[in-house]
Amino acid sequence: MTDTPEQPPKKAGLLASTAVVATMTMLSRVLGLVRDVVIARMLGASAGADAFFVALKIPNFLRRLFAEGAFNQAFVPVLSEYRSNGSMAATKLLVDRVAGTLGGTLVLVTLVGVLAAPAIIWVFAPGFGDDPAKRALTVEMLRLTFPYLFFIALTAFAGGILNSWNRFAVPAFTPVLLNLSLIGCALFLAPHFAEDRMAVALAWGVLIAGVVQLLFQLPFLARLNLMPIPRMGWRDPGVRKIMKLMAPALFGASVYQLNSLVNTILASMLETGSVTWLYYTDRLIELPLGIFAVAIGTVILPSLSSKHADVSPEAFSRTLDWAIRMVLLIGLPAALALFALAEPLLSTLFQYGEFSAFDVTKTAASLRAYSAGLLAAMLIKVLAPGFYARQDTRTPVRIGVLAMLANMLLGALLVWEWRHVGLASAMALSAWLNAGLLYLGLRRSGVYQPLSGWALQWLRMLLAGAAMVAACYWLSLQTTVWNEAGVWPRVGWLSLIVVAGVAIYLSSLVVLGLRVRHLRR
Repeated sequence: MTDTPEQPPKKAGLLASTAVVATMTMLSRVLGLVRDVVIARMLGASAGADAFFVALKIPNFLRRLFAEGAFNQAFVPVLSEYRSNGSMAATKLLVDRVAGTLGGTLVLVTLVGVLAAPAIIWVFAPGFGDDPAKRALTVEMLRLTFPYLFFIALTAFAGGILNSWNRFAVPAFTPVLLNLSLIGCALFLAPHFAEDRMAVALAWGVLIAGVVQLLFQLPFLARLNLMPIPRMGWRDPGVRKIMKLMAPALFGASVYQLNSLVNTILASMLETGSVTWLYYTDRLIELPLGIFAVAIGTVILPSLSSKHADVSPEAFSRTLDWAIRMVLLIGLPAALALFALAEPLLSTLFQYGEFSAFDVTKTAASLRAYSAGLLAAMLIKVLAPGFYARQDTRTPVRIGVLAMLANMLLGALLVWEWRHVGLASAMALSAWLNAGLLYLGLRRSGVYQPLSGWALQWLRMLLAGAAMVAACYWLSLQTTVWNEAGVWPRVGWLSLIVVAGVAIYLSSLVVLGLRVRHLRR
């Protein structure tokens, strides 16, 4: 008897599913901070650190562009369509053919990337050409990190299947393994390398993590009878449809990553440390972005795709409205907190070993500039699925190209006066352009109609956010531990401020009339 895939279980509420993904993602982000603390202590803002972050950013950029970005945003809606309108046997055949086609493509891309590493570094970090040793180290590490793309893209493919079957926890937990691998290699493998080559141990950690992450997800696919049997499927209608949707989505889904890459290229031309300062800025921005916005976007994409397949426009609009409200409710205080507490956060997390007070000051400046665009970056994560769920990838690509061009122009204009802070400012401004145009596109197409109560929600958020940021900033000025004390006094004070800020924000919302029932879906 042939095994057939399990039918998806009854859907949990969006809030409950988001909570699961956010919890797992928070665990990953916390370990990611531990990882960054370990790396900052080990490498500081040295040439080795710059080289590693470029070698990591290139496969990560391609991963987000192809695997988590364009591929999943084309694959999940088509998979949902097959699941809703076709047989389970046809759905399994689609999974097999996508696995074979994707895997074969990734093998070729990985081989080209490894062989062409020197040329890739010239393109992605042209400023490294002035330092032959730094460039050679980056090339060496890129040849170790580039194969990560093969493993993590297949991991994202497996995660897309699991998410479509409402198994959100496993894909959300998987990034934890990358952080554990990097921490382990930093602590136990790096000491076996020469001091100027310790970063190479981290590159090995990236490759090891890719293998482990893919192997971790396979048993869960097997339990659903969805373990892929790879078959080439270039002529399969489902595969061709995914490829057709992917082409424009390469821009529309991942403009945020393209903007980040442009910044890396420009930052490589600035003083040593600029790439690292922007990296740590991005890491703190990614905390609320990854924990909450990505979690909400991950949960609503299968839901929106199903509602579109079932022709339920009102339910589609209500789901989008809920997602936007949730992002704003969380994103506004997060942006305010990052702006007000930039130095305390960076000092507590990174100002140890080779990472100096000077590095904290430089990173804080770019963090403040970047935080102005956090809310927009979070909105993009929930607005874009409104297009992809309807298999519309052309509208986001037009918007994405405009935002990318704006980022490049603004970055080129601002970088010479404000240096790395100008690059962060360009990212923030282009994110707002992207989010604003996506929102207008959804409204004009008629698929999103805001529900009542938005004026009251804005009033609640602004008043609660103002009370929170005033209290947090005042508390941060009541101590001098940020530059004078060790790790635990800093952690203690920062924890006090964060707990107080969260308590003030939530209690203010309650006083202003917000209740948990208003957030449920």
